[in-house]
Amino acid sequence: MVGAGLAGLACARSLQARGLEVRVLEAGDAVGGRVRTDHVDGFTLDRGFQLLNPAYPAVRELVDVDALDLRAFLPGVAVRRDDRLALLADPRRAPLLLGRTLVDGLRSGLLRPDELLRLARWAAPALGPVQRALAAPDTSLAASLDGAGVEGPLRRAVLEPFLAGVLAEDDGTTSAAFVRLLVRAFLRGTPGVPAAGMAALPAQLAEGVPDVRLGVRVDRVEPHGPGVRVHADDGVTDARAVVVATDAPAAERLVGVPAPVMKGLTTHWYATDAAPTLLPAVVVDGRDRGPVVNAAVVSLVAPGYAPAGQHLVQATVLHHGRRRGADEPQVRAHAGEVLGTDPRGWREVVRHVIPAALPAQPPPLVTRRDVVVGDGLFVCGDHRDTASIQGALVSGRRTARAVAHHLTR
Repeated sequence: MVGAGLAGLACARSLQARGLEVRVLEAGDAVGGRVRTDHVDGFTLDRGFQLLNPAYPAVRELVDVDALDLRAFLPGVAVRRDDRLALLADPRRAPLLLGRTLVDGLRSGLLRPDELLRLARWAAPALGPVQRALAAPDTSLAASLDGAGVEGPLRRAVLEPFLAGVLAEDDGTTSAAFVRLLVRAFLRGTPGVPAAGMAALPAQLAEGVPDVRLGVRVDRVEPHGPGVRVHADDGVTDARAVVVATDAPAAERLVGVPAPVMKGLTTHWYATDAAPTLLPAVVVDGRDRGPVVNAAVVSLVAPGYAPAGQHLVQATVLHHGRRRGADEPQVRAHAGEVLGTDPRGWREVVRHVIPAALPAQPPPLVTRRDVVVGDGLFVCGDHRDTASIQGALVSGRRTARAVAHHLTR
């Protein structure tokens, strides 16, 4: 196995459960791939603003969520308007916030019955069988919403700004079918972060994989005799089968599978003595201003992310799209404006620049790409399924089945 990200670890666990011997070579100094956590000056800093949705089917099947001590964000979103920070919460999961949601939504002009009805009709396929939803004709998110007549402030000031951070794009080019899959997951579960950081997720998966070798870079894999030869900086290894479970660009370099377009994000992490808002929610700018696509006081959700007496704020910007890029003073100023505070006293703890955060998912959506390269070579990762934690875990298990079939035929 080349790579100890979520897909590689899920694949390795599945292969071991079948009684097969697995060795995992990982170039980094820890497991997790893009799901990593740094610890700086008492702060817990995930590499990029990442959330885990416990409603993902593969998460429920493969992960002990209770052991992660998941700290959930408020089920909804806070939206910066000119005169207020409007809170829109899911009344099913936060019934005590129904009154505030109605007041904020009506006063801010975000909730209009006609647009709510159109959006509900647009989202309805997400609530039925997944295969039926995927079988329907697909188009871009923007074209799909246009066709459904969803054109008001709920779309422009809430849905699109929120999805920009989830999809790492703000131009509406992502598959509408894929977005409906995400909406399905959001309606079924409340995303959050493990109390000890997102790295707790791959660490738990790695507990079932005894032979993981860190700091080993693989330079080449090639067919050799009846199996595959792996050339790494710690030597040469021959195996009956090899799975390349790296990110898409590395997989293209090693086995030649074309990499999709990758979308990037940069997350700025700030320390502050006082919480700029008391809402444990993701906050977006509903006025379409500035570079920040979302901000949050993460320490309100997971207090262990910050040392006592301090708070941790994240602000994320895109690498592509209308609001791409910005220098740090612009990000700080806009994040403070969105959260409703003066940010000049904030201290930037870490800045995570992630050029290949997510593979693009254009229409028509392809949910299954071939994992069999041939001659004992396989490839897995979210770029072979869907661009999500769910996709990575599913890809790992799917590839394990293909490997087992190859070895036992």
